Amino acid sequence: MRVDSARRRCEACGTRTRADWRSRRCVTTLAGCVGLSVQVRVCHREECLLKGVPLRAEGEGRWVLPEHEFGLDVLAFIGAQRYREHRSVPEIHALLRQKGVAVSERTCTNLLDRYDELVSLQLLDAGRLHATLKRQGRVVLAIDGLAPDIGHEVLWVVRECLSGQVLLARPLLAGGEQELVPLLAEVKRALGRVPLVGVVSDGQRSIRNAVAHALPGVPHQLCHFHYLREAARPLYEVDRHAKKELKKRVREVRKVERAVEGRDDASARATRAYAAAVRSALTDDHRPPLKPSGLLLRRRLGAIEKSLERVEKGGPASRKLSRLRAVLRKARRATASMWPALARAYRWVERTATLLQNEPGLDAAGVRRRLSALLAALVRWTRRRHRGLLRQALAHFLLETRRYWKGLFHCYDVSYRPRTDNALEHLFGTGRYHERRTSGRVRGSASLVVRGAVRLPAIAAAQLLPELDAALLAPGDLDDWRQLRAQLEARRVPRIMGRRFRDDPDGYLRGVEETLGPYLPT
Repeated sequence: MRVDSARRRCEACGTRTRADWRSRRCVTTLAGCVGLSVQVRVCHREECLLKGVPLRAEGEGRWVLPEHEFGLDVLAFIGAQRYREHRSVPEIHALLRQKGVAVSERTCTNLLDRYDELVSLQLLDAGRLHATLKRQGRVVLAIDGLAPDIGHEVLWVVRECLSGQVLLARPLLAGGEQELVPLLAEVKRALGRVPLVGVVSDGQRSIRNAVAHALPGVPHQLCHFHYLREAARPLYEVDRHAKKELKKRVREVRKVERAVEGRDDASARATRAYAAAVRSALTDDHRPPLKPSGLLLRRRLGAIEKSLERVEKGGPASRKLSRLRAVLRKARRATASMWPALARAYRWVERTATLLQNEPGLDAAGVRRRLSALLAALVRWTRRRHRGLLRQALAHFLLETRRYWKGLFHCYDVSYRPRTDNALEHLFGTGRYHERRTSGRVRGSASLVVRGAVRLPAIAAAQLLPELDAALLAPGDLDDWRQLRAQLEARRVPRIMGRRFRDDPDGYLRGVEETLGPYLPT
């Protein structure tokens, strides 16, 4: 296929260029191999800055990236399978082989990286972002950091809450105020004249200081979910300890279950069914703050015990069922003193969460008055009823409430300002899910930070953009793509150096010393 250039004049001097030769390339596409004959033009003017520089036909970029042998339609197929169908690289490789595309698994991984870069260029394009946000008329930002590896970089992401657009994603060595202020200032410059009407984040002190410094006068809403989670953390720890003590005393259920192995009578089937219910209750852990797993386990074991009691009242029950009920009754009685005060303390957390949901639709002043009254009642109740760990836990709840207080009520002034930054947390969770689904890793890999600046926008694009084909995936400016790729490669260097040090510490240090040798005084 012939690809001719529409540019007839040099971009530097305006002189008419000469069609010197044709470059021939073989590009692998989903439909098969395509031979491209690309026209190359050269400016020969002596004074021109681009003299002798080959200018390739711009239509080549709609087929393939420079120095690549696979077409953009292959990249689009790989990206769609990864982020829309959640397939792993081996699965994508098998699908490509079924389509007759001769490619290795390693190449699939590399092409997926190229897809992330091209989608990131499309999604973070300044013109597209500004047009989208200008039609929207206002902007609410959410900012948070993702740190899969302790002690390494943190991927900081700024997302627009109303449209879901990722405005910026950048790994930083730290998350202090001095690092976040330039980040927010860059986003503010990119927004131009679009009004910034709010910021949503957790209660991290560095984020609060950076927002106050970089965005003065902008309402800063603190996430209600993070507030309740931090405030109720000591209560959650007490609940987890009580659950651990209860689980210790329910272990004899395994002996009851093993005793009916190999039997298929009705009593054995019922025993296995009850044992499965107990095991399910034991392994059902919930996240804080509003779902205490210990209290939930106690209620479920109580429901199972009552069901066994009803079975015994209906007629003679199996000895195994009676033993199972005895195990549950003994376990619940042994830990009975732990639960009543904990349940009453958790009701204050639930009442706080219900009040913050604001079902009556009150304004910020109304919600503030109701929460103040509730906290005053909590102080009086704590002084009168509680001592020890629970009193300390409720005191921590009040302390965290004071810390979050100024940022809890901005969301009630306008309807479009969210109460939480859970949408951004969900984006992080989606990234972790992709890592687990496609690589089998439980923890997030280092590449999620190293390449997170392009990977998270690619994940978000699955919901924000239609399925991309080769034409939509083609980069508008190859120099932007090369610059982005160079930045990503530079971020890999510290990881590579760290791996080399772990493999051979002495050799690595000797190499550093030899590098510095010519510059050291003799």
